[in-house]
Amino acid sequence: MQFFLIVLAGFGAGFINALAGGGSFLTFPALLAAGLPAIDANATSTVALFPAQVATTYAYRDTLRQSLDDPRINGKLMAIISLVGGLAGALLLLATPESIFERSVPFLLGGATLVFAFGMVMPKNAEKQLLGPAGILIAQVLVSIYGGYFGGGIGILMLAALTLYGLRDIVLMNSLKMLLASLMNATATATFVLSGRVHWLEAIILSAGSIAGGFAGAHAGSRIPPLYVRLFVIVIGVVLSIHFYLKSA
Repeated sequence: MQFFLIVLAGFGAGFINALAGGGSFLTFPALLAAGLPAIDANATSTVALFPAQVATTYAYRDTLRQSLDDPRINGKLMAIISLVGGLAGALLLLATPESIFERSVPFLLGGATLVFAFGMVMPKNAEKQLLGPAGILIAQVLVSIYGGYFGGGIGILMLAALTLYGLRDIVLMNSLKMLLASLMNATATATFVLSGRVHWLEAIILSAGSIAGGFAGAHAGSRIPPLYVRLFVIVIGVVLSIHFYLKSA
């Protein structure tokens, strides 16, 4: 029954990631329900979803060079920040006592749900540039550390920062977002693997399920409005946040 739950969560994560994002809202709680300690569940979820993230980044390969060479933003420095920040966040997670992280789960899920909901109403344009060159780099430092630590909603946070920085090219923004997210999760994944906190059977099952779900989501994308998927993710996030809060109270 536990493995069926993990397969279902992996499939669902791949499906909604292909349409709207937010797959970790399913995989992390599913691993907790399967009996994994909270830190192990977070590490295993990150590792399991990383291959699909790399594949998505590869799909943007034609625009990645343009993104990194764009004179309006220092993409190469942001890439380095993402690598280092992801490592710092992962080490911070591993240094966090299990009991403290368990009590933080409802707040992490709740915060990520708010960020995800914010993404639905986030202005696609800003009337003026609110972040300067230093501001966008500081924002990426914070997002990268958070990404290595937990990671829910990092894509939305990066798009918001890039919008406030004044970028408007959504193709450039999405390709840069996927690259930076993959880099921060690359160092986080390596850290979690070396730590021995990854449950490999569950990770492989999750990863296989997410790949299948991704293909299904891509196939169904023309028939299911992304708005419905986002609303579903938000409802799941709210329900799980309340559940874990009551459980830890």
